[in-house]
Amino acid sequence: MTDPTTLTDPTTLTDPTTLWHPVATMLDLPHRHIFHGQLLGREVAIWRADDEFINVWENRCLHRGVRLSIGTNDGTELTCRYHGWRYSNRSAGCTYIPAHPADAPARTICNRTFAAVEKYGLVWSGEDPIGKPPIVAALDDGTPFTLRNLPVNAPSQVVLDQLRQHRFQPVASLDANTARMTATEVNDYAIALTSTALTSTETDTTESSTAVFFVQPVDSDRSIIRAVLTEVPAQVEQLGVLRHHATALGKLVIAAETAAAQLPPPEPMVATINQVSLALSVMPEPMLDRQAPLRVQVARKWITAQDIVGFELVSVGDPLPTFQPGAHLDVHLPNGLVRQYSLTNGPGDTSSYRIGVKLEADSTGGSQCLHNTVREGDVLAISEPRNNFPLRRDSLRTVLVAGGIGVTPMLAMAQALKPMGLAFELHYFAQADEHLAFEEIRSELGDAVTTHVGLSPDETGAELARLLDGYGHANQVYICGPGPMLETARTIATAAGWPDQAVHFEYFKNTTEIDNSSSFEIALARSAVNLHVPPGKSILQILRDSGIAMPSSCEQGACGTCVVPVIEGKIDHQDVHLKQSERDAGDQIMTCVSRAAGDRLVLDI
Repeated sequence: MTDPTTLTDPTTLTDPTTLWHPVATMLDLPHRHIFHGQLLGREVAIWRADDEFINVWENRCLHRGVRLSIGTNDGTELTCRYHGWRYSNRSAGCTYIPAHPADAPARTICNRTFAAVEKYGLVWSGEDPIGKPPIVAALDDGTPFTLRNLPVNAPSQVVLDQLRQHRFQPVASLDANTARMTATEVNDYAIALTSTALTSTETDTTESSTAVFFVQPVDSDRSIIRAVLTEVPAQVEQLGVLRHHATALGKLVIAAETAAAQLPPPEPMVATINQVSLALSVMPEPMLDRQAPLRVQVARKWITAQDIVGFELVSVGDPLPTFQPGAHLDVHLPNGLVRQYSLTNGPGDTSSYRIGVKLEADSTGGSQCLHNTVREGDVLAISEPRNNFPLRRDSLRTVLVAGGIGVTPMLAMAQALKPMGLAFELHYFAQADEHLAFEEIRSELGDAVTTHVGLSPDETGAELARLLDGYGHANQVYICGPGPMLETARTIATAAGWPDQAVHFEYFKNTTEIDNSSSFEIALARSAVNLHVPPGKSILQILRDSGIAMPSSCEQGACGTCVVPVIEGKIDHQDVHLKQSERDAGDQIMTCVSRAAGDRLVLDI
């Protein structure tokens, strides 16, 4: 046993927070499992998504701090066991809060993530690791074979000092007891040991095995030994190798814990917990004008239906932000135009963003640019995803109705509902079979998708009446498509007894003829500012001209991004975003197109 007075001086060691440490083995991460790991006094939840991405997160739900490792992993998101908050693969952003089912969580609700790399059969991570995990030539040249992990109630340096005296036999001569040991330091938390044994005195034949022992500093007084053999030949029984090393390491654990007991108790490591905002606002973060902070490259462009092109966009910088089903992007085009497109991605799929673009016959330059000018490899500027069409995930039945390119947000919603086992049906209306887009996604959704092809307006209305006949408790309907189809569906739903709050819709655009001939005053209650809105200018323009940060997206009254609460005054609603009950309430206005119906409005900004 090592004399405790000869232990390595910790003041000479590299800062452990800057190093990569093994935190799990790949065997610890079967699909749909969450592994509870620990490193430097911090608990982490480690899980592998269905796309094989390995996540290492702070092991706490941002709501009440419950461990995420006792939650559920559906392959795309983690769900907290306590109140059901859901977090997305890769980004760890909150995607759904059951207590606020009609709201899209703010992007600020995002758990802390840590880098993760698979190497030598181990998962490596760290607080703020620099560079890459250690390179061990012997492991690179062989076929790494991971041994049993052993927890030790001893500081990592006590364990490493014991490992310098550790002995084991080569895999080809496990029953012998004559091995010579050679130690090679890998770094402050790892050591390579080579065992060499003479197997024939007549020919001086020797056998050797090398094992690399990585010591994971769990806390100041706890460690985990993660050992990897360079290889185990096929003719050698693996179970015997595992038993041999487990027995030898078991003795080392006893020696390390005995040595540690003679030392003064070390101060525990205290991990820094970064607090995040838990604002549940459905509004995007304030911004001036229509900013495009993200840069993405067109990784793939393909024809998905007649006159419809799909785009796969990958980040050229930081990982892509979290989004929820129903979210859309502002895409800033090379010709200077800005257009909005819904994401078709399923939950947790943030390795890229995918959109569908229909070539409009009356295009003013947006769809034409994407179809005819933008190519694979081009870099585009886009906004962060925003969601004014959020999906509830607490319904007994969800009806998704899509017309034409309006299928894009519905595909994202369907992919969110399916893994949760929630009842839904997607009805896709199109002019002809060749106009049906994203067949690869629809095929994965199976019988939940029904296509309605070549129907006349009257036939479409009759089919919608059949689909929406008989509202049931906890039913929701989501509609996206051409304006006339949406108006028909909303009228039918109302007549069939669907309450306003159960009918959700998103328009492609606002076809209402905007009357901006009036002039009026606006009073900003929070800012103590009075402004004049002249004919020909919108409230949104006047606010921005006055230096007031205002979010917006479509700027034609369709998306709802620029909504502002109204305290006093009558409103001339000219948008297509608000429901009739919301218009009747008179407490919000779309500042891009709607105006005062009198001389003055008092806005809550």
